[in-house]
Amino acid sequence: MTAPGIRSGTPAAADTDDDLDVEEALALVRKPRDPRQDASAAPTLHGEHGEHGAPGERGAHAHGGHSAHRHRATPWPQARETAARAARSAVRSGARRAPVSVPLADALGLTLAAPLDALTDLPSFDTSAMDGWAVAGPGPWDVREEGVLAGHGQPEPLTDGEAVRIATGARIPADTTAVLRSEHGRLDAQSRLHPTREVVHGQDIRPRGQECRTGDQLLPLGTLVTPGVLGLAAAAGYDTVTVVPRPRAEVLILGDELLTEGLPHDGLIRDALGPMLPPWLRALGAEVTAVRRLGDDAKALYKAITSSTADLVVTTGGTASGPVDHIHPTLERIGAELLVDGVKVRPGHPMLLARTKENQHLVGLPGNPLAAVSGLLTLAEPLLRTLAAHPAPEPYTLPLAEATHGHPYDTRLIPVVLRGDAAVPLHYNGPAMLRGIAAADALAVVAPGGARQGEETELLDLPWAAAGIGVCFT
Repeated sequence: MTAPGIRSGTPAAADTDDDLDVEEALALVRKPRDPRQDASAAPTLHGEHGEHGAPGERGAHAHGGHSAHRHRATPWPQARETAARAARSAVRSGARRAPVSVPLADALGLTLAAPLDALTDLPSFDTSAMDGWAVAGPGPWDVREEGVLAGHGQPEPLTDGEAVRIATGARIPADTTAVLRSEHGRLDAQSRLHPTREVVHGQDIRPRGQECRTGDQLLPLGTLVTPGVLGLAAAAGYDTVTVVPRPRAEVLILGDELLTEGLPHDGLIRDALGPMLPPWLRALGAEVTAVRRLGDDAKALYKAITSSTADLVVTTGGTASGPVDHIHPTLERIGAELLVDGVKVRPGHPMLLARTKENQHLVGLPGNPLAAVSGLLTLAEPLLRTLAAHPAPEPYTLPLAEATHGHPYDTRLIPVVLRGDAAVPLHYNGPAMLRGIAAADALAVVAPGGARQGEETELLDLPWAAAGIGVCFT
């Protein structure tokens, strides 16, 4: 078994040449545009788009029949590399993506765009590491009546043979020899303090600057802001930190057949992607600026795409070639570069990636819910990760708990739960089904032809990386 790797700044092996190194991304965020670096990521403009050979793949949000022309879909690993490469090109040309200063409360999950340097010594004064007594000289000691508490000013100095009660975090009185823990001292009948074990000079005192001195670099640029980073920044005196801004995403929900409430009826179905996509995109690091419901309206779609100022536009359905599938005609009308037009992956084959503006991309998701999830993790995740200057996750594998059928030619993404040292494939994993993904911890990347029981298989963590729940639809 290969366990999940630590997320580092080194891209996965498959992405070494094409993914964006974190430090490079940060440098590009701050640099002005260099026209020589604007070469696109090998755009390929394909013809008619259809889902050849996957029954039911068009999805509840997609319409129309199969295309009259077949085209070469992009292999799944290459599609992910293309998405990261497209984001790199956008970063290089996007002088507007300057670092921003945000309050600590808003910085979680962002990437530091400047080193975190200590603004003060830590600790900023000699402090007690334990509850007990501050003592001066050898014992026994006479104990001062008033103790020393945390949050108070400088206490009176001690003289030899004197002790004072002290709390954890309180300032150490001048001329203190050591701190005697509460459990290591006893008071006699005359209220004199005696040690119950040897007292070592300086014990349980945190001296000023023990952790760092003013100006020391605490964390380099490119560090992901975690709760621990927030705590360190606060301790070091920061109210705000300088970070790479979140990529902005806009979601366009397409389809006249979609209901936003109530039970399905009269050929109408509930919209599952409207509630699911925005929080999923946020979990991938995006700021979702708008969610719009357009129906099957080509004019509304054209206006929504051309007026959007988001870094990423995500559409649902309409990626095939039926009479109300407006994505391809609209992209052609606005002169977009079609970078990926179909991916060799099931579910989710009719997904696409296009460059709509110099600093904007569109990810077209299939309408079926699980197919849309496949499109998110195939195209949106590497693009958003690169725009946010996040490191590529280290790939990891686990053995499958049971044999899994594969597609003859395409990669399959199958929801799994993690149980011990194995990944258990979930049933209800059809492109229109949500029961599997709702219980899943990850998606297994099953190569063409399937996988045997016990075969090591690459896993894609879901953004929340759940440890597993007690319901397994197998």
